[in-house]
Amino acid sequence: MSGGPGSVLFACMDADTLGGIQRVTHTVAQGLAERGHDVHVLGLHRAEHPFRYVERPGYRRHVIHRAPPGRVSWLGTRGERLRLRGLLRALGPGFAVLASPGVVSRLADLLPERLLPVGQYHGSYEHARGSWHLGSVRRHYGELEKAVFLSEEDAWLFSEHALLPNTWAIPNPLPAWPSRTAALAGHRVLGVGRLEGVKRFDRLISAFADARRALRTPGPVNGRVDGVDGVDGVRDVEVTGNADAATDDWELHLIGEGAELDRLRAHARACGVADRVVFRGAVRAAEMGREYLEGSVLALSSEHEGLPLVLGEAASHGVPSVAFDVSGGVRSLVVDGRTGLLAPPADVTALGIALARLMASERERRRLGAAARVHVEAFRLERVLDRWEALFEQVLR
Repeated sequence: MSGGPGSVLFACMDADTLGGIQRVTHTVAQGLAERGHDVHVLGLHRAEHPFRYVERPGYRRHVIHRAPPGRVSWLGTRGERLRLRGLLRALGPGFAVLASPGVVSRLADLLPERLLPVGQYHGSYEHARGSWHLGSVRRHYGELEKAVFLSEEDAWLFSEHALLPNTWAIPNPLPAWPSRTAALAGHRVLGVGRLEGVKRFDRLISAFADARRALRTPGPVNGRVDGVDGVDGVRDVEVTGNADAATDDWELHLIGEGAELDRLRAHARACGVADRVVFRGAVRAAEMGREYLEGSVLALSSEHEGLPLVLGEAASHGVPSVAFDVSGGVRSLVVDGRTGLLAPPADVTALGIALARLMASERERRRLGAAARVHVEAFRLERVLDRWEALFEQVLR
């Protein structure tokens, strides 16, 4: 690549599932292709329900197995290495970006010398240490040219606890930068993501119900939310009824579909907010900008996250977020008390207090939302692509 843009292969377990890793892969692949790199996206398996991320891709796509993960025959497994070697031989010199520990273990030893291996990890250190991922990262990623993580904090934690000498931090990019920002005068909380257990929308529904009760209570509602404010790590929160909070028309809109739908509907009824929780189903990516413009608060209640793009997308539209403090990626997007509010992981009461604080004050929403938009300029696609090219150049020096 020393003479100019070279080959870049992005390899995923499956590259066309509707998911965060895949979305980021196709966004970065298209961006680098538009900068002149010879880009390829490889899926070891075909997605069960393929999703098209880029209408006119400037990169080539490849699939090794026609079957989804876990459904490959013994004969198909034997032929995998042969097919991979044939594909890799056809690529020019450059980099192979391996998107997960599973992909690293299956591809790293097959790469020709002219394709320099870079390992990505799309989760957080907190999540990795609770699964087999940390052990796999520790065993395999130190042997690669670079090990790329989603935040400076995660890169440091992996370097310290997985003993990696080659860590690098590149965040997930925002696919687009909106020209308009939300008015924040409406009374709509947004929850965006798959209706699956890990997203814990049941906790968000409970917190939303708590926040509505707090806003209907005469006089001040006091609470404490553990967070980081640069002084003592604890912030006193006071929510006082006012003209904005007195209205009883706040709604929680859940955007996404999944297996938890019926259970979440039942939970909303049990919490007494069935008429205030709107299940929107899936919304096309091209239409999500309108959803952010009509929202006033974005809430994230997941058990674990790497670097959740919904926080950045909301911020780019000037919408502040409240979230559980579950990863360095979340903290890189939401600076507590400055661009949004954080609550301790799984603390529904604290999440409800944070929601009530923003639901109660349009002025506070505007303050945090404006700061959030400025903050996430660092996640704009062109800046993230610059960081990828800086990584390539640093390795080749």
